[in-house]
This record gives sequence, C-alpha cells and structure tokens, in this order.
Amino acid sequence: MNAPFAARPDTKVRTEAEELLVAPSRERRRLQCYLALVLGDIAAVFLGFAATGYVLAGAEGLSESLIHAQLILPIYLTLALYNGSYSIATLQEGWRGVFRGLIAMVIAVVVVVFVQFLIRPDANVSRSSFNGGALAAILAIAWLRLQLRAFVRWRCGETIINELIIDDGGPQVNLRGAIRISAAAMGLRPNLNDPDALDRVGLVLRNIDRVIVSCPAGRRAEWAMMLKGANVDGEVLDDEVVRLGAQGARVVGKHGLLLVSAGPLGLRDRAIKRLFDIVFAGSAILALSPLLIAVAIAVKVQDRGPVFFMQRRMGRGNRFFNMYKFRSMTQALCDSNGNVSASKDDQRITRVGRFIRKTSIDELPQLFNVLLGDMSLVGPRPHATGSLAGDKLFWEVDTRYWQRHSLKPGLSGLAQVRGFRGATDHESDLVNRLQADLEYLEGWTITRDIQIILLTMRVLVHDRAF
Repeated sequence: MNAPFAARPDTKVRTEAEELLVAPSRERRRLQCYLALVLGDIAAVFLGFAATGYVLAGAEGLSESLIHAQLILPIYLTLALYNGSYSIATLQEGWRGVFRGLIAMVIAVVVVVFVQFLIRPDANVSRSSFNGGALAAILAIAWLRLQLRAFVRWRCGETIINELIIDDGGPQVNLRGAIRISAAAMGLRPNLNDPDALDRVGLVLRNIDRVIVSCPAGRRAEWAMMLKGANVDGEVLDDEVVRLGAQGARVVGKHGLLLVSAGPLGLRDRAIKRLFDIVFAGSAILALSPLLIAVAIAVKVQDRGPVFFMQRRMGRGNRFFNMYKFRSMTQALCDSNGNVSASKDDQRITRVGRFIRKTSIDELPQLFNVLLGDMSLVGPRPHATGSLAGDKLFWEVDTRYWQRHSLKPGLSGLAQVRGFRGATDHESDLVNRLQADLEYLEGWTITRDIQIILLTMRVLVHDRAF
C-alpha cells in the first residue's frame, strides 16, 4: 500500500531541482577543451619535427626528427601543465594560451639541448633538423591553439565559466555574461538555522563556478557563511572595498585587514623591466648619437644658451627627480616648474624648439634618465608639480592621481599612444590620461611594454606637440 506513495517525494525533489537549476554544467566541456589543447599540442610537436626532418633529409631525416619529438614532448607537456597552458585563463584568452605554450616549448628545447650536451657531447645530431623542427613545432603550436578557439567557443561559449549574481536587495551589479537571479523570486534566504533553506541555495548553486551576492550589510555575514559550505567561489558585495581601493584581504589573529596598496611589480618583473630598459635605452643612444649631436649643436647655435633643459618632475614613490630635455624655449622664458603649459602659438618656443617638439626629438635626452634609473621606457608620463588641468592642479582634479606614481615614469605610456597628450586645457584632458595610466598599472607585462613602444613610433609626430 505504501509503494505508490514512496515515489512521490523523489519525484518532487527531482522536479524542484530541475526548476532551481539555473545553468548547465560546463566542467565536462572545459575538460574536453583541455584535452583538445593537449592533443593539438602533441600533434603540433610531431608534425613540426616530422615535416622538417622529411623536407631536409627524406625518410632518414623523418626517423631522426620523430626521436627528437619524443624527447621534447614529455618535457613540454610537464612544463605546459605547470605554467598554466591548460587553465581557465587560457580558455578565456586565446593569446595567453599561445604565449604560455610557446614559453613551455622554448624551455623544453633548451632542456633537451642541455641534457644532450651533458650526456653525449660528441653525439652526431643534425643541428639544422633539430633547430628547424623546434621552430616548426613552435609555429604549429601557436597556429593550432588559435584554430582551437572556435572549438572552445563552441563547447563553452564566450564566458567559459558559469558566474551567478544573486540579488538580495543590495547594489546593482553588472557583469558581462553573468546569470542574474532574484533571491526573493527564487525563495533564497540566508537562514543558517533552516536546513531546507540551505538545500534550496545548494540546488541553485549547482553547476555554478562563481557566485556574487549583493545584499544589505546586515545579511553579509549570513550569506558569507552559507557560501563557505557551497563548494563554489563565493563573493559578497561590499562597496567599502571600492572606497578604500582594497586589493585583497587577510586575517591576523582576530582582526581582518584589507590590503590597500602594494608594489605593482614583483622582483622578477622589476628585473625584466629594468634589463629591457638598459638594453633598449643604451642601444638607442648609440644608434641615435649622430642625431643627438646634431640637435645639440642646433640648439646651441640658436641663441647660445644651454643645450639641455632640466625640470623637476615627480617619479616613483612620489619622489622628485630632474628630467632632461633638449631646450626648446628661449633661455630667459624657460619654466622650470611647469606652471604654464605650452600652447600651439607659444611665443617662448624657438624655431629649432618648434621642430624638435613637433617630432618629439626634444624628449630623447630622457634616455639618459632611463639609464640612470629615474625613468623607464614605458610608464606614466612624469608631470611638473605646477601643471594645471583647466584651473586646478592635477591632484585636485582626481585624488587617484597619486596612484600613478607606484611605477617609474616613462618616455611613453598607454595614455600617449591613445592620443591623450599635449596641453591639459580642460579637466577631462587629465582624467582621460589618468584612466589610461591606472589601466597600465593594473596589468603590466613586458609584451605590453613592447607593444606600446611600437605604437609610440606611429605617434612621434602629432598635432598636439607644441
């Protein structure tokens, strides 16, 4: 008699679970994408070496090249696994996956060459076959990974992960690709004393990778405790983090601490950036020495005044330094404090000065600032302390202005290649370049520095250089 009734609760549970399921699982789809990347990398390594060996030496070269591929492949896969070549980040950003895969491949080639030299220094190995195969494999990895972007989008969509926003009466949150639900409409309550409420939240969070709860301050602690047991990356909205500019949090004893400042670059990144600065600036000075000498002579002949103009600027850590330029204004009217920005028809600018300012040649002596360590090739441009945006000092326009000094100032920066340069006649002129500077601080890479340098070459001559 009880059998007909035994199935009813199960049916109810299944129905409720289906109703509360807000997203299908993407975990299996991500695993399929990782597998596709692994198989693609394996195929790229073998194809690169095999094709090179066959082209250079026929069937005999093919056999030798396949041996090289077998030696490199396990090392490459191990390195790729540990450097994040198969991760959510690489699924979200295709070029990041390409870059990490190429780094793993280059290191794998170096390791094989080093081990080969230690074990069999007299081995008769075709260098052209090995080097050509390695280069072909690198190109094949990059090409195949880019081709697999279509497969990743097909299996996982644009967002890769399931991100959920639970609106429980807090501020409005807008995240691209995120699923949004109302806690009231779904019957979700942060009641830690009600197992049914916990179960209902658990059903909603099924298949979710990250959840954000927006609620009043009084319910944040309850939601935080519920999320801790939900097996999901959970975040609770707190706009105090924005007001303080917090970058992280930790607990010390019974106290919670918000991280509000940190050096934007670690030791390794600072070393890479400094080495790049020294090599590039030193090479540029040697290559441009005829031009530097010619300009120095022209400035001197113009009015017999000093060749260089030094102006106190604010650099890293809000510390002053002397920045060098070719003098472009008459000696008597030079503004060492930068109280008056140059204008298009500025009478203080000499004939030589007008040319070197328009072509940005007047900035070249800052290469010596780079070698001295006061500046970097790329970074926020240093400003004179008296500079005005409209009728306000720069830091009076936006208090975030001081944040840009956490890195060395640069010869060029993200703001400059976006066209935000020249006189700051309006407050918006400062706000635009400040926003670009802060964006640069948030995601530094040496690749981005190289891109900015290349883009700078295109804007050396510009109509806002007065």
